[in-house]
Amino acid sequence: MAELNISERQAGDVTILDMDGKVTIGEGSIALRTTIRRLLSEGKKKILLNLGSVGYIDSSGIGELVSSFTAVNKEGGTLKLLNLTQKIQDLLAITKLLTVFDVFDSESDALSSFE
Repeated sequence: MAELNISERQAGDVTILDMDGKVTIGEGSIALRTTIRRLLSEGKKKILLNLGSVGYIDSSGIGELVSSFTAVNKEGGTLKLLNLTQKIQDLLAITKLLTVFDVFDSESDALSSFE
């Protein structure tokens, strides 16, 4: 079984990635990287990562979030985070990354922020 399952859906011009599992070194972070790069190559530049079902993220997963964020920004796009678990929120707070990412608790708020 893969460590991370990513399912994709569209809400207008925003691509929502529902992630389930762990974002860790190896399969998890590679799955995230390949998905983000593929979306960019398809011209999809508004990306919302739903982390509500992500139970664990390690330093490599955090690194992948940052590199995805950078890659999307380079293409003139926007990457935002949705439904952070308390653990992930604490981790992003400690690493000062909460100030980098736009983070939302409600999908409708997140979607309306993509103007």
